Amino acid sequence: MKGFGVAFGLFSAVGFLFWTPLSGLKTLHLGSCVITANLQGIQREFAEIRDTVPLDRCCFLRHLVRFYLDRVFKIYQTPDHHTLRKISSLANSFLIIKKDLSVCHSHMACHCGEEAMEKYNQILSHFTELENQAVAVKALGELGILLRWMEEMI
Repeated sequence: MKGFGVAFGLFSAVGFLFWTPLSGLKTLHLGSCVITANLQGIQREFAEIRDTVPLDRCCFLRHLVRFYLDRVFKIYQTPDHHTLRKISSLANSFLIIKKDLSVCHSHMACHCGEEAMEKYNQILSHFTELENQAVAVKALGELGILLRWMEEMI
């Protein structure tokens, strides 16, 4: 449960960067890379999310897997054929997960409560303002967070 909060919070926090006010911005020096982030805003949002993490992890994962299949892997475009093969491989892996989650859902073992839907809709709302390729690139960049969260559920 703790891992879910961290993963969900990080996933959401990245989205909040685009909508946070410019006050409170900090410059982070990461080697030769310099980025600006509203760390206070991210911490505030993360704390709120962490405190209200949905218990319906199965449902939440089911929706995120469907999001990646429908809005990320299908849409991502690159001239690099090697990357496209890797995306295809990821999509196939997610299809297997989707199938298993669908079986759980059909056997009523994957409860979808209001809280899980609310959290998923919050994530979706951040992506709906972006064009398709930007959604795919952003979501692929955040895929590691989802995978770490899934790993923690073992």
